[in-house]
Amino acid sequence: MAGRNEDFDSWMQIAVLEARAAGERGEIPIGAVVVDPAGRVVAAEGNRREAEHDPTAHAEVLALRRAGQMIGDWRLTDCTLVVTVEPCPMCAGAAVLSRIGTLVIGAWNDEYGAAGSRWDLVRDRRLNHNVEVVSGVRAEECAALLQEFIAERRMNGSTPPA
Repeated sequence: MAGRNEDFDSWMQIAVLEARAAGERGEIPIGAVVVDPAGRVVAAEGNRREAEHDPTAHAEVLALRRAGQMIGDWRLTDCTLVVTVEPCPMCAGAAVLSRIGTLVIGAWNDEYGAAGSRWDLVRDRRLNHNVEVVSGVRAEECAALLQEFIAERRMNGSTPPA
C-alpha cells in the first residue's frame, strides 16, 4: 500500500512522537509505525534497547512484532512501515521477511542504512521479496531529532550508542 503524501506525513508524525519519547528515555530517538492496508495504524514503537537490555529492541523490530500480534499473522503483506531514520541491516531484513509492502523513511542513515544509502537490502533482487521505498518524509525534523540527541550526548561526555 503506497498511500498518499498526506498519509505519509501524518503517519510520520506518530513515528516522530515515538522517537521523541524514546529520546526522553535515553534511547536513540527513532520511532516506527506499521499501517495496515486500510490505512489504520496497528503498531507504534520507539527504540527500547537500553530499557530492555536487548540488542534487537529497535523501533522497527518492536513495531513489526506488535503489528504481527495485532493482525494475527507474521506476514504483513501490503502493510506500510514508517520509520524516522532509514533502517539498519537487521531492521531492513525484518521488513523484507515480514513482507512489508512499503517502507517510508524520514532521514537517511549514511552510516548504518540498509534501504538505499549504504546498502539496499530491501530491494535486493536476490531476496524473495522487495519493498517499495519512499524517502524524505519530514526528513529535516527526523534528522534534527537524531543530531540533537548526539550533540547532547557529546556535550555530556558520553558517546552515543551505535
